[in-house]
Amino acid sequence: MIDEFAKDNLHGRLRRDREALLWKLDGLPEYDARRPLTATGTNLLGLVKHVATVEARYFGEVFDRPSPEPLPRWQDYNGSDLWAAEDETRDQIIEFYRRTWEHSDATINELPLDAPGHVPWWPEPHADTNLFAVMVHVLGESVRHAGHADILREGLDGRTGLRPEHENQIDEEARAAYCAKIEQAARSAAPIKAQNS
Repeated sequence: MIDEFAKDNLHGRLRRDREALLWKLDGLPEYDARRPLTATGTNLLGLVKHVATVEARYFGEVFDRPSPEPLPRWQDYNGSDLWAAEDETRDQIIEFYRRTWEHSDATINELPLDAPGHVPWWPEPHADTNLFAVMVHVLGESVRHAGHADILREGLDGRTGLRPEHENQIDEEARAAYCAKIEQAARSAAPIKAQNS
Protein backbone atom coordinates (compact mmCIF):
# COMPACT_ATOMS: atom_id res chain seq x y z
CA MET A 1 0.00 0.00 0.00
CA ILE A 2 2.71 2.51 0.96
CA ASP A 3 4.73 1.59 -2.15
CA GLU A 4 1.86 2.53 -4.46
CA PHE A 5 1.28 5.76 -2.55
CA ALA A 6 4.98 6.67 -2.77
CA LYS A 7 5.17 5.75 -6.44
CA ASP A 8 2.02 7.71 -7.34
CA ASN A 9 3.18 10.72 -5.33
CA LEU A 10 6.66 10.82 -6.89
CA HIS A 11 5.24 10.24 -10.37
CA GLY A 12 2.66 13.00 -9.93
CA ARG A 13 5.33 15.47 -8.85
CA LEU A 14 7.52 14.49 -11.79
CA ARG A 15 4.61 15.12 -14.18
CA ARG A 16 3.95 18.51 -12.57
CA ASP A 17 7.56 19.62 -12.91
CA ARG A 18 7.79 18.44 -16.51
CA GLU A 19 4.88 20.71 -17.42
CA ALA A 20 6.34 23.59 -15.41
CA LEU A 21 9.63 23.33 -17.27
CA LEU A 22 7.91 23.40 -20.67
CA TRP A 23 5.72 26.32 -19.62
CA LYS A 24 8.85 28.45 -19.16
CA LEU A 25 9.24 28.42 -22.97
CA ASP A 26 5.72 29.73 -23.66
CA GLY A 27 5.61 32.96 -25.60
CA LEU A 28 9.39 33.42 -25.81
CA PRO A 29 11.03 34.50 -29.04
CA GLU A 30 13.35 31.85 -30.49
CA TYR A 31 16.48 33.79 -29.58
CA ASP A 32 15.50 34.17 -25.93
CA ALA A 33 14.63 30.47 -25.63
CA ARG A 34 18.10 29.51 -26.90
CA ARG A 35 20.59 32.15 -25.87
CA PRO A 36 23.04 31.71 -23.00
CA LEU A 37 21.71 33.47 -19.92
CA THR A 38 24.50 32.65 -17.45
CA ALA A 39 28.28 32.68 -17.53
CA THR A 40 28.21 28.90 -18.13
CA GLY A 41 25.76 29.12 -21.04
CA THR A 42 22.60 27.91 -19.29
CA ASN A 43 19.56 28.48 -21.51
CA LEU A 44 15.89 27.54 -21.39
CA LEU A 45 15.64 25.26 -24.41
CA GLY A 46 18.87 23.54 -23.37
CA LEU A 47 17.39 22.80 -19.95
CA VAL A 48 14.44 21.04 -21.60
CA LYS A 49 16.77 19.05 -23.86
CA HIS A 50 19.00 18.11 -20.91
CA VAL A 51 16.14 16.96 -18.67
CA ALA A 52 14.70 14.91 -21.54
CA THR A 53 18.07 13.21 -22.01
CA VAL A 54 18.40 12.55 -18.27
CA GLU A 55 14.95 10.94 -18.16
CA ALA A 56 15.62 8.90 -21.29
CA ARG A 57 18.79 7.46 -19.76
CA TYR A 58 17.54 6.83 -16.23
CA PHE A 59 14.19 5.28 -17.10
CA GLY A 60 15.66 3.55 -20.14
CA GLU A 61 19.04 1.89 -20.05
CA VAL A 62 19.23 1.80 -16.23
CA PHE A 63 16.37 -0.74 -16.31
CA ASP A 64 17.43 -2.42 -19.55
CA ARG A 65 14.59 -0.66 -21.37
CA PRO A 66 16.58 1.45 -23.85
CA SER A 67 14.92 4.63 -25.02
CA PRO A 68 13.53 4.51 -28.55
CA GLU A 69 15.12 7.96 -28.97
CA PRO A 70 18.60 8.05 -30.47
CA LEU A 71 21.02 8.98 -27.69
CA PRO A 72 24.80 9.21 -27.78
CA ARG A 73 26.57 6.74 -25.52
CA TRP A 74 26.82 8.11 -21.99
CA GLN A 75 30.58 7.49 -22.16
CA ASP A 76 30.78 10.03 -25.00
CA TYR A 77 29.10 12.84 -23.04
CA ASN A 78 30.22 16.23 -24.35
CA GLY A 79 27.61 18.67 -23.03
CA SER A 80 25.68 18.86 -26.31
CA ASP A 81 22.45 18.07 -24.45
CA LEU A 82 22.68 21.45 -22.69
CA TRP A 83 21.90 23.63 -25.72
CA ALA A 84 20.01 23.55 -29.02
CA ALA A 85 21.99 23.40 -32.25
CA GLU A 86 20.91 25.57 -35.20
CA ASP A 87 19.27 22.63 -36.95
CA GLU A 88 17.21 21.59 -33.90
CA THR A 89 13.83 23.25 -33.65
CA ARG A 90 12.03 24.07 -30.44
CA ASP A 91 9.21 21.75 -31.51
CA GLN A 92 11.65 18.87 -32.09
CA ILE A 93 13.12 19.24 -28.60
CA ILE A 94 9.71 19.55 -26.96
CA GLU A 95 8.45 16.48 -28.83
CA PHE A 96 11.60 14.57 -27.81
CA TYR A 97 10.80 15.46 -24.19
CA ARG A 98 7.16 14.39 -24.56
CA ARG A 99 8.09 11.07 -26.19
CA THR A 100 10.58 10.52 -23.38
CA TRP A 101 7.74 11.06 -20.88
CA GLU A 102 5.80 8.25 -22.53
CA HIS A 103 8.75 5.87 -22.30
CA SER A 104 9.58 6.92 -18.73
CA ASP A 105 5.95 6.63 -17.66
CA ALA A 106 5.78 3.11 -19.10
CA THR A 107 8.87 2.11 -17.10
CA ILE A 108 7.44 3.65 -13.93
CA ASN A 109 4.01 2.07 -14.44
CA GLU A 110 5.29 -1.40 -15.32
CA LEU A 111 7.97 -1.85 -12.64
CA PRO A 112 7.64 -2.08 -8.86
CA LEU A 113 9.53 0.43 -6.71
CA ASP A 114 12.08 -2.21 -5.73
CA ALA A 115 12.80 -3.21 -9.36
CA PRO A 116 16.58 -3.46 -9.71
CA GLY A 117 18.48 -1.10 -11.96
CA HIS A 118 22.10 -0.41 -12.74
CA VAL A 119 23.51 3.10 -13.29
CA PRO A 120 26.93 2.57 -14.92
CA TRP A 121 27.90 6.23 -14.55
CA TRP A 122 27.40 6.18 -10.76
CA PRO A 123 30.40 5.20 -8.66
CA GLU A 124 30.46 1.92 -6.76
CA PRO A 125 28.87 0.85 -4.50
CA HIS A 126 25.91 3.01 -5.65
CA ALA A 127 25.63 1.78 -9.26
CA ASP A 128 23.22 -1.01 -8.33
CA THR A 129 19.98 0.66 -7.35
CA ASN A 130 16.21 0.42 -7.75
CA LEU A 131 13.28 2.27 -9.28
CA PHE A 132 12.51 4.18 -6.08
CA ALA A 133 16.03 5.65 -5.90
CA VAL A 134 15.99 6.53 -9.60
CA MET A 135 12.58 8.21 -9.31
CA VAL A 136 13.85 10.33 -6.42
CA HIS A 137 17.02 11.17 -8.35
CA VAL A 138 15.22 12.15 -11.57
CA LEU A 139 12.64 14.16 -9.64
CA GLY A 140 15.50 16.01 -7.95
CA GLU A 141 17.10 16.74 -11.34
CA SER A 142 13.77 17.93 -12.75
CA VAL A 143 13.03 20.19 -9.77
CA ARG A 144 16.56 21.63 -9.86
CA HIS A 145 16.36 22.49 -13.54
CA ALA A 146 12.78 23.78 -13.32
CA GLY A 147 14.13 26.15 -10.64
CA HIS A 148 16.87 27.26 -13.00
CA ALA A 149 14.22 27.86 -15.65
CA ASP A 150 12.16 29.95 -13.19
CA ILE A 151 15.09 32.26 -12.57
CA LEU A 152 16.08 32.49 -16.23
CA ARG A 153 12.54 33.33 -17.32
CA GLU A 154 12.15 35.92 -14.56
CA GLY A 155 15.37 37.53 -15.76
CA LEU A 156 14.10 37.68 -19.34
CA ASP A 157 10.67 39.20 -18.89
CA GLY A 158 9.74 39.11 -15.21
CA ARG A 159 7.30 36.19 -15.52
CA THR A 160 7.22 33.86 -12.53
CA GLY A 161 5.19 30.94 -11.23
CA LEU A 162 4.93 27.16 -11.23
CA ARG A 163 1.91 26.98 -13.53
CA PRO A 164 -0.05 29.43 -15.67
CA GLU A 165 -2.91 29.54 -13.17
CA HIS A 166 -0.48 30.69 -10.44
CA GLU A 167 1.03 33.52 -12.46
CA ASN A 168 0.29 37.01 -11.15
CA GLN A 169 0.28 40.16 -13.21
CA ILE A 170 3.59 41.97 -12.96
CA ASP A 171 3.41 45.03 -10.71
CA GLU A 172 6.68 46.82 -11.49
CA GLU A 173 6.21 49.40 -8.74
CA ALA A 174 5.58 46.78 -6.04
CA ARG A 175 8.54 44.69 -7.27
CA ALA A 176 10.85 47.69 -7.23
CA ALA A 177 9.79 48.60 -3.67
CA TYR A 178 10.28 45.01 -2.51
CA CYS A 179 13.74 44.77 -4.10
CA ALA A 180 14.71 48.16 -2.61
CA LYS A 181 13.76 46.86 0.84
CA ILE A 182 15.96 43.77 0.37
CA GLU A 183 18.80 45.90 -1.01
CA GLN A 184 18.63 48.18 2.02
CA ALA A 185 18.75 45.22 4.41
CA ALA A 186 21.78 43.81 2.57
CA ARG A 187 23.64 47.15 2.65
CA SER A 188 22.84 47.63 6.32
CA ALA A 189 24.10 44.15 7.19
CA ALA A 190 27.33 44.46 5.20
CA PRO A 191 29.13 46.82 7.65
CA ILE A 192 28.06 44.66 10.61
CA LYS A 193 29.60 41.60 8.98
CA ALA A 194 32.82 43.51 8.25
CA GLN A 195 33.08 44.64 11.89
CA ASN A 196 32.61 41.07 13.16
CA SER A 197 35.31 39.62 10.90
